[in-house]
Amino acid sequence: MLERGLLPDFPPQALAELDAIRGPATAAGEATRDLRSLLWCSIDNDDSRDLDQLSVAEALPAGAAKVLIAIADVDALVKKQSALDVHARHNTTSVYTAAATFPMLPEKLSTDFTSLNPETDRLAIVVEMVFEGDGELRSSDLYAATVRNHAKLAYGSVGGWLEGNGPLPPGVGAVAGLDANLRLQDRVALRLKALRHLHGALDLETVEARPVFVGDELKDLEVDNRNRAKDIIEDFMLAANGVAARYLAAKQVPSLRRVVRTPKRWSRIVELAAERGSALPAEPDPKALDQFLVSAKAADPLRFPDLSLSVVKLLGAGEYVVQLPGGASEGHFGLAVKDYAHTTAPNRRYPDLITQRLLKGALGARALPYGNDELAALAKHCTEEEDAARKVERQVKKSAAAILLQSRIGEQFEAIITGAAAKGTWVRLLNPPIEGRLADGFEGMDVGQRLRVQLVRTDAERGHLDFKRVP
Repeated sequence: MLERGLLPDFPPQALAELDAIRGPATAAGEATRDLRSLLWCSIDNDDSRDLDQLSVAEALPAGAAKVLIAIADVDALVKKQSALDVHARHNTTSVYTAAATFPMLPEKLSTDFTSLNPETDRLAIVVEMVFEGDGELRSSDLYAATVRNHAKLAYGSVGGWLEGNGPLPPGVGAVAGLDANLRLQDRVALRLKALRHLHGALDLETVEARPVFVGDELKDLEVDNRNRAKDIIEDFMLAANGVAARYLAAKQVPSLRRVVRTPKRWSRIVELAAERGSALPAEPDPKALDQFLVSAKAADPLRFPDLSLSVVKLLGAGEYVVQLPGGASEGHFGLAVKDYAHTTAPNRRYPDLITQRLLKGALGARALPYGNDELAALAKHCTEEEDAARKVERQVKKSAAAILLQSRIGEQFEAIITGAAAKGTWVRLLNPPIEGRLADGFEGMDVGQRLRVQLVRTDAERGHLDFKRVP
């Protein structure tokens, strides 16, 4: 982290400020609604303790539904230009590594006072959305509210239950009516996903590996699969982020948007499609790309994550930009949305805290907290620091992989090219899903090509794994 300009420790000024905070924020304005009685719940990773958002749904006539998303009011305790804010602004994100987590905000806040923990009253910004039966957004609103999380749930158990592969999670059964509410949330999310794909959102499925420890000893890297519970949160958060962006635009307030520009390597994506018997247009077309991805997944579901990874790499990284009132929106190519602001994770992402302050300003709670020039500088800084954090996370993940594979030097593996540039060529093994450098035999290789490689060197200290191509 230090090598990449990130601060792993909180400075004394921030810790002194933290000591002065005695509990969660309780002061609420006259416009703050009391929504504690709703069937709010959180769904996150099994080990997540920084709970940023809650969800609840309500069935309406004619197949319509109302969905509410509560976002933790972190700004109520972390004020702009405070010592805590200065540290968060420097790192801009929590850094999640295989060895340890380095939170953007101290755990006393992020996992307690500003976390939407079970059976506690918390201040929140609520995004209210009413969807038609086909998933179209009919209306939306934002407001401050007091909420109460009635069940802390996990992706694995909720997803297994929704898909018919597991029992009703105890946390669901303990709250009357929550099972039906989650079923409703699932139905609405499925409609939202279907509608997004009609508009050209990409159906991607990449493989993520999570470290498995027994005590302090690293034993394995386990594939973290997606499921319907994750889809609920993903689709609801996408919708809420869009509502937040449009709300700021309607109030003539600038916003920080998350964009993925038109892919620079579209020609290589066209080549990948041609290799699989599909034709894509010469100019970038998200709808055509999604149709290809759907057909490719149906034809070869086992290898689809490899194709997804190639497409993700070729699309390029996202970045933060300032959207001024009345200006043209660049949009997010992969999500097929024009209006997208990171809003829903203010405990662990600084852009979300910026957006929360802008929303509170737009709601009339205060003057606008940022000028256009300051926002532009923050957009650039957040993009750069997010990239630095991801590099740290990848390096530590590779260190974990090097530890696991150091006894397997000389073995051969099936792999796929994930990066090809002047600075190096990179491969990811199909099993285990580990990435390393192709140090020999990379000539003529490009993203998406499959090959067989041999492990020739590991360096756990630096997170290096070197492979050579096997003819």
